[in-house]
Amino acid sequence: MVVSKTEKNTPWLLLTFTLPSRRASQRVEVWRKLQRYGTVPLGNSGYLLPSDSINEERFQWLGTAIRKYGGDASVVRVHSIDNISTPQLIGRFAEARAREYQELIRDLQKFSSMPVERRAIGRLSRLRSRFQEIAEVDFFDNPLQKRVGELLARADEARVTTRLPETAKIKPQDYKSRVWVTRPRPGVDRSASAWLIRRFIDPKARFAFAPEELVPHAAVAFDMFHGGFGHRGDNCTFETLQKDFRIRERRVKVISEIIHDADLADDKFGRKEGYGIDEVLKGWAQQGVSDQDLLDRGVQLIEGLYHSLA
Repeated sequence: MVVSKTEKNTPWLLLTFTLPSRRASQRVEVWRKLQRYGTVPLGNSGYLLPSDSINEERFQWLGTAIRKYGGDASVVRVHSIDNISTPQLIGRFAEARAREYQELIRDLQKFSSMPVERRAIGRLSRLRSRFQEIAEVDFFDNPLQKRVGELLARADEARVTTRLPETAKIKPQDYKSRVWVTRPRPGVDRSASAWLIRRFIDPKARFAFAPEELVPHAAVAFDMFHGGFGHRGDNCTFETLQKDFRIRERRVKVISEIIHDADLADDKFGRKEGYGIDEVLKGWAQQGVSDQDLLDRGVQLIEGLYHSLA
């Protein structure tokens, strides 16, 4: 093996380390991180990753932790390995990701074969999270990644078409070019609802803010405590609007789950993305951002989220 600690444009990073035998719990912790980072073992020499800034930072932090545990660790750049070619090394990474994707495919096929009423929402969310973990360390774009993505999309589509309960029919044309009123200091549910209204219900919607008792008669109220489109049962306002206007797009369904968990904090769908959005909106509110500006910023955040789900 030819190893260089100074060459910057080399293809591989190698982490070598030792830990005292008494450090069993730390050894397990290190092993779990190596798995999460997507490493492959290089014989008895250590663990290998493709060389980039993210992987180097991960190895450097892990090496620091190992040394704090009383062990020894080195992160080196590997220019070439005399008995293993670059295609062979890439093949090892591909095989590792293929095994993980194949396991996920089996789990998804099992999930999709179940009767709709038995398909637990949390189970699908966990499968999606696992896919994201694998894809993050799929350094060489294994073709199975696309297959898993398609299976997840299909599972989402099935839930969009089967889980929306029937509600009283409304006339969408009655909600065009309207003034939509909500309470001051909009948070994650109201911001997302405003985004949904403008993108899918009323492109020319105008938004205003008023306390419950001062909502104009001709305005459409949303996320008020009394009247209009608001929380219904265990649905947040976003979900109510989505179901009442029968918006069945897959990405909207995903966002409805994200907003539900962030707004109601019941972890019904196992979605964590919305908590960050909610905290950002709270921070802006504490800075004294106006209601309209706060809503506009929230709408932009949801628009970005929508495109990230493409």
